[in-house]
Amino acid sequence: MSKQRVLTHIDAAGRPVMVDVSGKAVTARQALAECRVRFPADVAAQLRKSGLRSAKGGIVDAAVIAGTMAVKRTHDLIPFCHPLPIDGIRIAIDWHGERELRIDCMVKTTHRTGVEMEALTGATVAALTVYDMCKALSHAIVIGPAKLVGKRGGKRDVGRVV
Repeated sequence: MSKQRVLTHIDAAGRPVMVDVSGKAVTARQALAECRVRFPADVAAQLRKSGLRSAKGGIVDAAVIAGTMAVKRTHDLIPFCHPLPIDGIRIAIDWHGERELRIDCMVKTTHRTGVEMEALTGATVAALTVYDMCKALSHAIVIGPAKLVGKRGGKRDVGRVV
């Protein structure tokens, strides 16, 4: 029989609460998230021809910087995220098929809580930045899905982390 899972950010009275991690062990933790950006065919062709540059500058460079900044500020955006010392961030952006960019965000820390939200935030903000850099070409750009690919450390490992 499997153990029933409960929401950790809700107390017994049903009120929101930040999880107390003071009793947890400090361990190495990492998470990998991805987000996709899908372009209309003509826009994808134009971006490929331009080397992913727009009138605003290097699209990938701007997205990597924005995603990195987002990882470091996740606790300012998500109310119950703990501020974490970030040991490493790797954001990779490349074409996935003819019309879609795949954005991977790997985050590492050594702490009492994981970095899933940081990885998801980094990948998503990078995708939003791609949209911002390209919206002059089309507003039919689609962001998503954003998903956790995997995590290591803590109570359980999930998925894969490269």
